Amino acid sequence: MAEKTIIKLGKIVKNFTLQDQFSLDFVLSKMRGWRVVLSFHPLAWTPVCTLQMQSLEKNKKTFDNLHTIAVGLSVDSVPCKAAWAKAIKIKQTKLLADFWPHGNVAKSLGLFREQNGFSQRANVVLDQAGKVCFLKVYPIKELPDIDEIIAFLKNA
Repeated sequence: MAEKTIIKLGKIVKNFTLQDQFSLDFVLSKMRGWRVVLSFHPLAWTPVCTLQMQSLEKNKKTFDNLHTIAVGLSVDSVPCKAAWAKAIKIKQTKLLADFWPHGNVAKSLGLFREQNGFSQRANVVLDQAGKVCFLKVYPIKELPDIDEIIAFLKNA
């Protein structure tokens, strides 16, 4: 488990800036007014993480219709994210590099696995004000159920 307490429902996620696979800055505070899905995955180039990110990409239009931005986050570097995105055909979904300081965003949410050097597999949904309104940590080898997230967004 994470070394620190996992962020609670209703808490505002502290602003962060991370680069995506295109070396563009993703600034959380600029997403106010939109709901945001922070989909944490341990490492690029692994089978379950690949399926997790492809599920975000496959459902991009649904997220758009639900006024939601879904992003993937892991401790991998920007060049790694760029090569991986190309290899797994991710063109629209931002894959964020929580690379340096190593896992800083995951740590700030209590989702960093110190013993492994990467984050938990988790989905954190933020409301339009940046508050956590959904949080689920999954077993590392389990693919998160994207339909569960979509159902939550439709009913929230």
